[in-house]
Amino acid sequence: MKLSREKLAYIAGFLDGDGSIYVKLKPNSTYRYRFQVSPAIVFFQSQKEKDHLEWLRKIIRKGYLRQRNDGVVEYIIGDMKSIKELLQNLLPYLKLKKIQAQLMLEIIERKKQVKSPKEFIKLAEKIDLFQKINYSKKRIQNSIVVKKVLEKEGLLAP
Repeated sequence: MKLSREKLAYIAGFLDGDGSIYVKLKPNSTYRYRFQVSPAIVFFQSQKEKDHLEWLRKIIRKGYLRQRNDGVVEYIIGDMKSIKELLQNLLPYLKLKKIQAQLMLEIIERKKQVKSPKEFIKLAEKIDLFQKINYSKKRIQNSIVVKKVLEKEGLLAP
């Protein structure tokens, strides 16, 4: 990603103010450990400012825009490679979301190394930290649920 320091600083400020960095665990029986690790970086704006998010998407050249029913437009970057590249570039400029960015980068690296159900549970425990640092109240898929599912499926000894 070849962006000027000024653009990187601007994007970091935008993410700090009107953005979110998070990882969710999504139940998916087709995955080896029955859950999909779903990371995202999301920028938010009202429908009136959709052009600004389009401009941002053209600069970053990753992700897509999604119109919500409440008049908010989201610019979503959801693939791990793009997230890793963007966060590595933004990290020196982030203030409010620096902890989330560092945690996301750690999770992306750990995910590549998971070779057992126990290691996947450890990864899920790391993902659980997003609930605390992002003040998430609605998160229901966590490491406890993952462990129960893996035990029920016979993938993990109780």
